[in-house]
Amino acid sequence: MGEIKTKPTDHDVDSFLMRVEPAKKRMDSIELKKVFDSVVNEKATLWNNNMIGYGSYHYKSERSKQEGDWPLTGFSPRKQNIVIYIMSGVGNYKELLDKLGKHKASSGSCIYINKIEDIDLDILKKIISTSVADMKKIYNVE
Repeated sequence: MGEIKTKPTDHDVDSFLMRVEPAKKRMDSIELKKVFDSVVNEKATLWNNNMIGYGSYHYKSERSKQEGDWPLTGFSPRKQNIVIYIMSGVGNYKELLDKLGKHKASSGSCIYINKIEDIDLDILKKIISTSVADMKKIYNVE
């Protein structure tokens, strides 16, 4: 069984965000952090030097012997787009996703956006807060 590579670091989230390029993605990421900070009662942590995660839960895979800790929610400014992680599964929030605006969603836990103006931030806040509440119930996180 391989070790999980994605882990929390002690690096400063804001310093990381100030290095995001290009400038538009940096500004969108800083704004997105404010959105997450406004609805999640967990401190932002830099995971694996490229993902801003909030809180954590411990999981065990039903299909393999893999287990580990993972953020309850978070986002990552990637080269192609910004990825928002809805760990309880984006499919659980289809009605809200339909109102979110311009985005793409994976079959798992990822929402991909190009720029923050493309989405309704109030809808995103509802998705994030509902998902975090669901994750805390599922994984008995306080």
